[in-house]
Amino acid sequence: MRFFPLLVGLLGCATVGFGQGLPAAQTDTRKPPKRITILPVPVLFYQQETGTGYGLGGLLSGRLGTDTLTRASNARVQFWTTQKSQSLVQFVHTIYSPGEKYYLNGEISSYKNRLYYFGTGNDAPQVQNSNRSFLDFQLFIINQRFQKSIAKNQFLGLQYRLSRVYNISQEQGRVNDNGDPINPSGDPATQNYFNLDPRLDQRQRLNFSLSGVGPVYTYDSRDVALGASKGSLLDLQVMFNGGFVGSDYNFVRYQIDARHFQRIFSDKTILALQFLGQFHSGNVPWYGLAGIGANLGGTLYNNANIMRGIYEQRFRDRQLVSAQAELRQHLFWRIDGAAFLGAGQVGYNLSDYTLNGLHAAGGIGARFNFIRRDRVNLRFDYAWGTDPGFYFAIGEAF
Repeated sequence: MRFFPLLVGLLGCATVGFGQGLPAAQTDTRKPPKRITILPVPVLFYQQETGTGYGLGGLLSGRLGTDTLTRASNARVQFWTTQKSQSLVQFVHTIYSPGEKYYLNGEISSYKNRLYYFGTGNDAPQVQNSNRSFLDFQLFIINQRFQKSIAKNQFLGLQYRLSRVYNISQEQGRVNDNGDPINPSGDPATQNYFNLDPRLDQRQRLNFSLSGVGPVYTYDSRDVALGASKGSLLDLQVMFNGGFVGSDYNFVRYQIDARHFQRIFSDKTILALQFLGQFHSGNVPWYGLAGIGANLGGTLYNNANIMRGIYEQRFRDRQLVSAQAELRQHLFWRIDGAAFLGAGQVGYNLSDYTLNGLHAAGGIGARFNFIRRDRVNLRFDYAWGTDPGFYFAIGEAF
């Protein structure tokens, strides 16, 4: 099982308010409006491959404009470390300038990772389980987009992404579901699969950088970015990776992310839908491939929340098509419930797709609406799939 949260608590909530000025000799008896809210959250979890992890995360949420039409911006930070020396330091932000003239979205992350490596391709889980191997590596990411409003709810601009993969190392042999060695006597047939995967050349087993830049168009009519109840999102991007921006590999990534949110039956029930497609041409290394599977820390543009219930990047290849739906129901006070279902497939070419090759996952969850004004939820999900487990995060999955 990928992720067991042992404890999730709140340290408290601090708010910063800004009041309007008053003429001399007048006293304001009203409470100043709260525009910025800071929410600290401790992190404590257990993973079989890393042991116990602990750290601290936080969210800053609020509107930068004085008008009510500017949507809430947010910035999220987190740090955690584990018993086996894995760690993450991450800063993620979504910023709408006053009047929404500009839109900034991005992240800076530094990982010291230990993951299970299952290989490349869309093989059945039973096949992949026999390949399960430990893979340790460090990862540094800078991802930033800058877009200008070109019409109501429409933004056009550029995006840059740097991913540096380094200090790659593998433990000898393969492991079972519990992380225990399989045939530790050294049988060549059970060597670490990262060294045997026929889709990888020796260059991919060394340090490398992926660096790309390209145009991005966004239509965004959602009412709230972190927890939309109505509206739509269409995000189209092309990323050119090449030596002209310092990349060790030359390839092009095309991505479409389409989402829709609407109330059904009553104002207390929200239907959320997402389609995600990611397609590549050129020479793409293992880390740059499209992948299915939710992860613990999350990276903004590596599809961290698609297909909860499947291990991070368990199925990876050049082309990805996936979709998910979630029903969110207000229950009482600040408590909501959710049920979700997703399906997806990867392949070297789209022509490789088959109906039997679809992977499915789903689950249920609970939400605590901590910041009502900006509809910021603390999310707790349990998902079924090839790798069932619990997930805790700030904000909705999509």
